[in-house]
Amino acid sequence: MILLLDAAVRSSVMLAAGLGLHAALSRRSAAQRHRVLAMSILAAAAVVPLSVGLPRWDVTVPSVRQPVEPVVARVQPFDVTRVTREPDGGSRAPDARWPLWIWAGGVVVSGARLMTGVVRLTRIVRRAQRVDSGPWHAATAAVAGAYGIRRRVIVLQTDVPHLLATWGALRPRVLLPSRAGGWPADRIHAVACHELAHVKRQDWLVQLGAHALLALLWFNPLMWLACRRLRRDSEQACDDAVLERGVPARDYAAHLLELARQCRRPASVYLPATPMAHPSTLERRIAAMLNPRLDRSAPSRGAAALTAVLLLAVAVPTAAFRAVQPGPTPLSGSVYDSTGGVLPGVQLTLEDSEHTKWQATSDRTGRFEFPAVARGTYVLGAALQGFRALRHEVELRDGRDWSRAVTLQVGDVQESIIVRESRLTAAKALPPRGPDPIRVGGNIRAPRKTFDVRPVYPVSMREAGLEGIVPIDAVIGRDGTVASVRVLTAQVHPDLAMAAVDAVRRWRFTPTLLNGTPVDVVMTVTVRFNLGD
Repeated sequence: MILLLDAAVRSSVMLAAGLGLHAALSRRSAAQRHRVLAMSILAAAAVVPLSVGLPRWDVTVPSVRQPVEPVVARVQPFDVTRVTREPDGGSRAPDARWPLWIWAGGVVVSGARLMTGVVRLTRIVRRAQRVDSGPWHAATAAVAGAYGIRRRVIVLQTDVPHLLATWGALRPRVLLPSRAGGWPADRIHAVACHELAHVKRQDWLVQLGAHALLALLWFNPLMWLACRRLRRDSEQACDDAVLERGVPARDYAAHLLELARQCRRPASVYLPATPMAHPSTLERRIAAMLNPRLDRSAPSRGAAALTAVLLLAVAVPTAAFRAVQPGPTPLSGSVYDSTGGVLPGVQLTLEDSEHTKWQATSDRTGRFEFPAVARGTYVLGAALQGFRALRHEVELRDGRDWSRAVTLQVGDVQESIIVRESRLTAAKALPPRGPDPIRVGGNIRAPRKTFDVRPVYPVSMREAGLEGIVPIDAVIGRDGTVASVRVLTAQVHPDLAMAAVDAVRRWRFTPTLLNGTPVDVVMTVTVRFNLGD
């Protein structure tokens, strides 16, 4: 969930920058504004991958917690009873995965709608009849040569009465409605100029990429606004290209109105193609083509380079920055045992470099909280009868460092055994023996893993964005099984520790032979749980 929010914020910054630049260029040509929006959508899609490779830049943001006076914090102690976490209640935090499920459901619906349109359009193309002669073929060839289009443009006569659009990138196709064969020559020329302008500008590929990103960011109103304006500017830019080919504005407006009447699409039909006569943009487009003062020039390379530099100047810091909370902030967390049960009544201490100490006691749910402390290095201690005492150095830098999970291990068990026996008398003395043989050792055969199990990253830890390193000592028995597993640190969440231990316990090895005899051997394992930004 944290990664989703991070991606939403970063992409929103780029979309807002692109829409702002688009508004600032309101007097420029539609082609220029379309390029700005296309580049900003591309930057919005690339800003999250860029954040992984760029150096980190910490930006301090205000803390949502109120500072606490720096005095010793003592929590009222509770009875020392073990409280285990129940799957659907108890001390477990409320399930925060429902926003993720809602987002995933929206992605599935949006993606299914897009794929359904692609499938439906593919079926229409398969049923269509290719036009290789006549006025449509001649007009398309002439306009393609005038535009400098080297790719072969295929003209298809479909059986759909309302479909007039361009589809495809590597193999562009102009899809004509079923009644297009009887159109006059001047209308055929105007439509060919408009549709091939889409081909030259690669509008279908840009629009398809924008809709794919919209399927992921369906909840973001900025993405919806950017896609709507991208489509509108695309159609207006192609209208400008038609007028640049010498088609009179009034004649072209009349043709567009007639096409909108003949090719009116049902509102429920969705096809991933760029339609020429979309009713939602018709009024604005006709007003623009009849305005002789508008800029209709194509964007220059210098303008494109300047736009790229401006968006890059926004994208780099947006991808590099990380929000961190300033200190002082209360340091809180929970105390667990090695099985994941919470521990009440644990005495905790926190000491800074100037030997200033704070104290806290975990409550019945295992929660503890120290007073507000600033960023820096501290020594965290914890003690409870029957458990191994903890004293560990912690460093508080990022906002999530002020929330800690402490795991206590069971204390060491010691046992002393004294063997007493009567002294042997002279009569009972054993006969003398020769010198014992000397055993020469050192011939060892190391174990070899025969069965491996990879640790599974706990879903709850991934959703919380938590990482960790679990050092483990394990004993490989004489039969090659893992006889015992012990976690060597308390500064790791128990869910991560249990995931690592569960995997190591299932490993199998060949026996370790010392001078031909199977022996036990101690194995050190380090399991790292890392997440990608």
